[in-house]
Amino acid sequence: MNSTMQAATLVAPGRIEMQRVPIPEPEANQVRVRLEGCGVCASNLPAWEGRPWFKYPMAPGTLGHEGWGRIDALGKDVHGFAVGERVAMVASNAYAQFTLASAKSLLRLPDAIGKDTDFPGEPLGCAMNIFQRSGIKQGDTVGIVGIGFLGALLTQLATGIGARVIAISRRAYSLQMAEQSGASKTIHLDHNQGVVEEVRKITGGKFCDVVIEATGHQLPLDLAGELTQERGRLVIAGYHQDSPRLVNLQLWNWRGLDVINAHERDPAVYLQGMQLALEAVLKRTLNPFPLYTHHFQLFQLSEALAATAQRPRGFVKALIHFPNDETP
Repeated sequence: MNSTMQAATLVAPGRIEMQRVPIPEPEANQVRVRLEGCGVCASNLPAWEGRPWFKYPMAPGTLGHEGWGRIDALGKDVHGFAVGERVAMVASNAYAQFTLASAKSLLRLPDAIGKDTDFPGEPLGCAMNIFQRSGIKQGDTVGIVGIGFLGALLTQLATGIGARVIAISRRAYSLQMAEQSGASKTIHLDHNQGVVEEVRKITGGKFCDVVIEATGHQLPLDLAGELTQERGRLVIAGYHQDSPRLVNLQLWNWRGLDVINAHERDPAVYLQGMQLALEAVLKRTLNPFPLYTHHFQLFQLSEALAATAQRPRGFVKALIHFPNDETP
């Protein structure tokens, strides 16, 4: 095998270069994974578009954190895994042919999932952890503000246990997808007050037991608070990273809301969510596969990021694929 690999490097905002870099060697308690694929996350966009706090060029492969593939090499003191096993992992340099990951961050993918099945475990685990934190139960009315990949998965999970989901999105295609995922009502997000009045009517003035904000933007966050009933739960699932946020604390106080920031940082919790997601996929209570709508190769990462930003009709989530016959 050659000693170098292809890696996508973000050298400046909006500019990615393919580079040949050394294949990394695993250290103690690490494995090296040869990537089969990696999801493209909306959290990549601020770095792609450019923000003052980012430094360029970034390290090769940086931003790719939704990878899966086969173990290629084992570091010292790694037990319980073998070369050739198929895994998903929590790792941050997966826009490259190979990446290193802690053995503690690996999710073994069983044969039952299918040897060629796309499985970006990290975002599936993220959705499962958000769902667990939300405390949704049978009979709840759940508002989901923002129906992209995450919002569609949460719609499936909530309706799967008997909750009633009101899906809210700006895109007509997203609302169609929400219906297919089990939403009982869909509302076009034109302006906040119109949505508030429609949800008021749907719920008989009570509003929602749980509202999940899944956009990462200020106005939908404002809306989510308005839609949450007294003593309800407002779950922040959107990734807010472009600027500080203002919140209507008077409203949150008056209604006595429980506000849950559902982002996890503990790798062990991430892995637990990934395991739960895998079990749900195997039981067919979670079906992410129709949501993988756009497929690219690594050298097309710029196109994948542009599609993620522009969201053309029919777009939900992009995946990067690494052909098996591509020489490192």
